[in-house]
Amino acid sequence: MLFSPNGRLNRVPYWIASFGLLLAALVLGFIAFVIHGRSVAPSAAVGVILITTLVFAALIWIGFVVAIKRLHDRDKSGWWVLLFYVAPSIFEGIENSTGLFIPGLTGFGISIWGLVELGFLRGTTGQNSYGPDPLQVR
Repeated sequence: MLFSPNGRLNRVPYWIASFGLLLAALVLGFIAFVIHGRSVAPSAAVGVILITTLVFAALIWIGFVVAIKRLHDRDKSGWWVLLFYVAPSIFEGIENSTGLFIPGLTGFGISIWGLVELGFLRGTTGQNSYGPDPLQVR
C-alpha cells in the first residue's frame, strides 16, 4: 500500500496514512532535534543527519504514493500530485523573491484545491481506469 503508486485508495485510508506520516515526521524531527542538541562527536552528527535524511525521503515518497493512489480513486492521473504538492512551493518562492502577493495567493488556492480533491471528494463509484472501487472490494 505504501510503496507502489498502482491502484486506488479511498478517503479513510488516505487520512489515516496522512496522519501517520505527519506523526512519524514529528517524532523523527523531535528525535533528531534532541540528538543534535546534545554534545555529540561530529562523526555521530553526520550519521544522525544521514539517517534522518533517508527516513524523511522515505516519508516523502510514501506521501506521494498515497496521494497518487487517492488521485487514481478520483480517476485522475497521478501527475496531478505535482500541481498539488510542488506548485504551491514554487509560487511561494516567486512571491518571496519578487515581493508580489498574487503568486502566494495562487499557491494557497492550489493547496486548498488539492486538500478538497484529495481529502474530501468521493472517489469514482465502481471500476475506473485505475482499478476496482476500493469500497466494493471488501
